[in-house]
Formats: sequence, C-alpha cells, structure tokens
Amino acid sequence: MSHLHQFLFGIYPYIALAIFLFGSLARFEREQYTWKTDSLQVLHRGSLRTGNILFHIGVLGLFFGHLVGLLTPLVVWETIGVTHSFKQMFAMIAGGIMGGITLIGLLILLVRRASSDRLAFVRKPGDRLLMPWILITLLLGLATLFESASHLDGHMMVQLMIWAQSVFTLQGLSGAAAIEQAPLLFKAHLFMGMTLFLIFPFTRLVHVWSGFASVAYLGRAWQLVRPR
Repeated sequence: MSHLHQFLFGIYPYIALAIFLFGSLARFEREQYTWKTDSLQVLHRGSLRTGNILFHIGVLGLFFGHLVGLLTPLVVWETIGVTHSFKQMFAMIAGGIMGGITLIGLLILLVRRASSDRLAFVRKPGDRLLMPWILITLLLGLATLFESASHLDGHMMVQLMIWAQSVFTLQGLSGAAAIEQAPLLFKAHLFMGMTLFLIFPFTRLVHVWSGFASVAYLGRAWQLVRPR
C-alpha cells in the first residue's frame, strides 16, 4: 500500500471520529447557545418545508442503510442465507431510492436558499461549506451505483464491509488493505463521507445529537399542569 492510502483509510478515519466526538462535546460545553438547527422557515417558507422533509427522510435512510449494511458482520448475512450478490443488488436499489429522495430535497433547499437574499444573509460560514459538501458526497455515492452495476458479484461490497468493520475494531491499517484496489470513485466517496464527520461539530449538524437524545423523553413521567 502507498503511504497516502494507508493514511487516508487506515489513520484518517480515527482523526475524523475523534474530532467528531470530542469536537461535539466541546461545542456543547462551550457554545450551547449555538447548539441548534438554525431553522430558516420563519424567514422563508415556500418549498423549504418540502425540501426539508425529503432531505431528512433520505438522509436517515442512507445513514441507517450504511450503518446496517457495512457494520453487520459477514457471518450474520451468511447465517440467514443472504448472498453477497443479493445484498449488493438490494443495497443498490434502496440506496438509489434514498439517494434520489435526498438529492431532490437538497436541491430544493439549495435553490431556495440561493434565490433568497434574506436566507443568504443569515447563512453561516459552516453552512456554506456543509451543503455543497453533502451534495458532492451524495453525487459520488450515486455515481458508485453505475460502477457497482458492472460487477454484481458483491465482491466490492464485501471489501468495503471488511474495511468499515476493521475501523470500528481498531484495525484500520489492516482493513485499508482490503480496499487498496477499489475504484477511485469509491475511495473519493469514502473520503468525503469521513470528512463529514470531521466538520460535523462546526456546523448545524450537531442538532443530530439532540434528535437521538430526545428518545429519552419517551421514558419521562408526565408533566402535571393544574389550573390556578
């Protein structure tokens, strides 16, 4: 392996994850008043609501699809009788649908924000970077579908699974070897995706933590409100 490949896929994931975790903690500790979505619907409604809904549905589908698809051990799929080729085909269809929904929502948001002076005025530097970065990452991911369609044996997906699972088992350097021969398109998508975690604490994406934390409200006691 080249030293650049070793760094990008064996070491860089840990740098991105460390900044993702500790940066989020530091942001919450030092800048709690900035821990929000900065919703712009009060400034401009129009098609922003539709774009927001489509974008969030698509992103959640992609996130959990990647999470389950990449981090579920191979032995689990083999035990339940799911072949690599079937898994790849299912991932391509589901990823294409969710990616398409995300793209439509994101384009709506980008067009409306770019065409409104009020929205452009209140955008923060982090958001100016975030939206185009997500767009490029998404387009690269959708482009990999065409690359995957040329080899439906599932081999490339298995290599990506080995890499992802090696990162989470702290064996990133050995896992990097699994994707050494991967097409450049896949590597570019992985790099852009990992960098999203790195810039996460410096953008409005931090509100994702609040979304997961809100599940705790389901177990809270009812608030009693009595008339005076």
